[in-house]
Amino acid sequence: MLDETTTPLPPREDTAPLPADSSAPAPSTRAAVWLTRLLVVGLVLAAVNLRPAITSLGALLEDVRAGLQMSGSVAGVLTSVPALCFAVFGVTAPRLARRFGPATVVCAGLVAITAGLLIRPFTSGTAAFLAASALALMGIAVGNVLMPVIVKRYFPDRVGTMTGLYSMALSAGTAVAAAATVPMTSALGGSWRLGLGLWAVVAAVAVLPWAVLVVRDRKSAGSTASAAGADAGRRPEPEQGAAGVRAGAQAGAPAPRIARSRTAWALGCFFGLQATGAYITMGWMPQIFRDAGVSAGTAGLLLAVTMVMGVPLAFVIPRLATRMKNQGPIVIALGACGLTGYAGLFLAPAAGAWVWAVLLGVSNCAFPLALTMIGMRARTGAGIVRLSAFAQSTGYLISIPGPLLVGVLYQHSGGWELPITLMGGLMVPQIILGVVAGRDRTIEDEC
Repeated sequence: MLDETTTPLPPREDTAPLPADSSAPAPSTRAAVWLTRLLVVGLVLAAVNLRPAITSLGALLEDVRAGLQMSGSVAGVLTSVPALCFAVFGVTAPRLARRFGPATVVCAGLVAITAGLLIRPFTSGTAAFLAASALALMGIAVGNVLMPVIVKRYFPDRVGTMTGLYSMALSAGTAVAAAATVPMTSALGGSWRLGLGLWAVVAAVAVLPWAVLVVRDRKSAGSTASAAGADAGRRPEPEQGAAGVRAGAQAGAPAPRIARSRTAWALGCFFGLQATGAYITMGWMPQIFRDAGVSAGTAGLLLAVTMVMGVPLAFVIPRLATRMKNQGPIVIALGACGLTGYAGLFLAPAAGAWVWAVLLGVSNCAFPLALTMIGMRARTGAGIVRLSAFAQSTGYLISIPGPLLVGVLYQHSGGWELPITLMGGLMVPQIILGVVAGRDRTIEDEC
């Protein structure tokens, strides 16, 4: 793994120096290129596995309920567990990253995802199923927080591109798990246990590049520490090795008090409101269309369209955002799409169903924008870790009641007018808070 004492990542192509006496790259350059590629593969595979634990379960929830004799109320709680776990376990990521390094924690998180996905299909009771799900979600929570940190640390001049790449991979993993779980289950004889368990294989594959990176990091740190020890008599050092360099840097730059930053609070609330909209859309949009007279198959296809919109835009929006000092215009554009989509659902849900699905899919791309802003609103590695944990934990806590509240309003009002009005109304504070979070400033300046 790269750190302050190992070979740096190669510069961009337009600035990379050529060897003076050979057309072949130098050994150190070859190693750096190999390491860069391994990091890219690791980022993509990790991102692909940050949502299938949730969306694969949603696709088979009725089968799981029947198989475990789960009550409707418990199933409702199960749909709220992801946001709760992201909020609770996400706050532990900064401390774990300081203690073990972000790459090691990401690797451990992927191991937890693999174990949780492997165990939960073969549990015999609801409590064990929830516990195994929580184990997988714990791994996802630390991955959520540390992905922006990994990007900022190892690709500081390509934040937009790499954030877009892993956001696109995350969206693709979400959509594929939702669309492919049921067909795969049918191909396996209809066993929901096998259908859910297959995603553990995908998670296990993602562990491999991170395990290689962690082993390399340990060996590099050990070599550096040995060299520092041999040189101690000639050149005393208060700290030795990569860990010492990191610790010294952190000691010299105290972490900001994140709760004092208006930008951090604005970003956390913006993250929470966009997550609320995304969870409401994923959970309730098919039902809105079905109640409007759209067939069940078409309603599912409309949801798939909404989700697929995030794949290309998740790559484009972060790159655009990093080229702008103020991301407010992007926030406003995405919010306008959301307001128009909800207005369409209110006035003519069936007549313009495809248009509304596309517009809401565009609006949901506030998620990769929020991740990008996390990487831009802090200058130091410690600041990004704390901001990522604060914004995502705060945001996921805010998002918990949204889908439940929509269900309550739908049940008591007997229609979708009031719930859709609520959804559209939430877009207004989302836009305002996003504009505040998008200003060109950092939490270090405010704290």
